[in-house]
Parts: sequence; structure tokens; C-alpha cells
Amino acid sequence: MRVLITGAAGFLGSHLSDKFIAEGHTVVGMDNLITGSMDNIAGLMGHERFSFIKQDVSNYIYVAGPLDAVLHFASPASPNDYLEHPIPTLKVGSLGTHNTLGLAKAKGARFLLASTSEVYGDPQVNPQPEDYWGHVNPIGPRGVYDEAKRFAEAITLAYQRYHGLETRIVRIFNTYGPRMRLHDGRVVPNFIYQALTGQPLTVYGDGSRTRSFQYYSDLVDGIYRLLHSDEKLPVNIGNPGEMTILDFAEAVIEISGSESEIVHIQPSDERVTDDPKVRRPDIRKAKRVLGWEPKVGLAEGLAKTIDYFRSRV
Repeated sequence: MRVLITGAAGFLGSHLSDKFIAEGHTVVGMDNLITGSMDNIAGLMGHERFSFIKQDVSNYIYVAGPLDAVLHFASPASPNDYLEHPIPTLKVGSLGTHNTLGLAKAKGARFLLASTSEVYGDPQVNPQPEDYWGHVNPIGPRGVYDEAKRFAEAITLAYQRYHGLETRIVRIFNTYGPRMRLHDGRVVPNFIYQALTGQPLTVYGDGSRTRSFQYYSDLVDGIYRLLHSDEKLPVNIGNPGEMTILDFAEAVIEISGSESEIVHIQPSDERVTDDPKVRRPDIRKAKRVLGWEPKVGLAEGLAKTIDYFRSRV
């Protein structure tokens, strides 16, 4: 296959590019580097089956030659990023999705959208199955990301139904691993940085909010399977092992060997407005239609991630 991956220089896009190259495919990577880094794809530059285009997919895009698949992963993805870049976040989810769908249609390519568990908002159902419509504040500070992804899903399904385009949608739950940015504001790099530098781990509130963390390699495997499957409706890909943020902080301290303490703070900024109280994927559909379930346990995945960050602190 020859595939286009947008957001190819990002955390997930770069690992996905590695996967397709390793499987013998040809990858055209595209990224405007607003949050991505060329360091993430340095190992692919110069490879005979990889090429890179620096471009914002919110503008008109052109790729010469045939394409078998378009995977749209371009978007700021952490609260820090989409609060700092609210309009580009909305544009890449709307205009960017429209442009990449149009390209897929013109090329006769299969289209895969990277959606997110954020489409469920602050859920009133736990775990969250794909048929749950969500509980989202459309005008809150997080709405720029949540609603961009909800729109992206809607237009993707419209292209499928109206144009007959082959589309796939993955709803990605909290994912971590090497190539995350150390200061991107998400809980995994935050805690690891604090633990490795001997700072207190800052837990918002009482730490009772829950998350479910999956290692990046499990996600990449699930996405690869989904692209090659016949499933046309959204599929959750995540690890159902739910834990509190406080328990996660304790795990980071233990695995890193840090002597850091845990402190509780009461945040007042926009990053925690509408922050979900619970987050856990229902993955029964992924098991059924993809034969997929996560393989990497938290201890193993965290150890590898901590090792990656240790040389970067």
C-alpha cells in the first residue's frame, strides 16, 4: 500500500508511520509541525519508502501519485495544546478532515479518522460503549477539541453514506509511550517529569478521577487492524484497566524509583474545566470485530516510557 498519514511527526503519527514502513508499505507523511517534531521521524528520513511534506491540512492539499489509504491524525491532542491553539484545533478537525476526505475520494483511497474518547465528554456512562452519544459542553474551553472531533466523525460518515467512500473511525483512549513531549501538559509526562526531577507529583483535587492508560504499541496494532477490517462505524481502542489518578501517581513513583511526594492542589485554570471524572473504554466491539485487546501491562509500559524520558530530563 501507499498511504498518507497526516500528523506524521506527532507522537502517534510517527509510531504509525514506523508500523506501515515495517509492514512493507510506502508512507507519505504530512505535518505542519505545530505540535509535532521532526525528531520523531528522524529515523525514517532518507528511507526509500518514506517521504515528508510540511503542510497544514487545513489548507488545500495535493499529493502526487496513487494512494491506497489516508489516515488523518493531524490535530493538537493535549489540553495545553488545544487551549493554546483553539482555532487551529477547530480548523484541523473540520477543514482538515474535509480536505483529507476529498483527497481520499479523489484517489479512491480508504480513509481512517483518528477520533478520540473526548467525543464522550464528561460521561454519565462508565465504561463508554460506541453507541453512547456523550455528555459534552460545546461552548466550554475543551469544546474546541471535543466538537472538532465530533464534527470530524459526522462528516466522515456523511462521505461514507453519500459518496460511498470506504471509511474507518478509531476512538482513541488515553495513550502513552516514547515520543510524548515532556511538557505537553498530559498526566503521564507531567508525573514522570516530576518524579525524575524529585519534584512533588501534583494531583488535582483528591485524585479520585479515573483514567485508562494504554501503551502506544497496542493502539498502533488496533489501528492497523481496523484499517484492514470491514468495520465502518467507530471502534474504541483503549485499555479497560481503569485506575484513579492518585493510584497512577503512586505507580509512577514506584516504577521510577523516585522519592517524590504527592501533593494535592486545587486548580483554577481552563485545563480542568469539564475534565472527565471517569474514562474507561468498552472494548467488546474491538475484541469482536478486530480480534484485538491490549497486551502491554501498565508496569511494563511505564518502565519503557520512564526510560525514554530519563535521558531527556
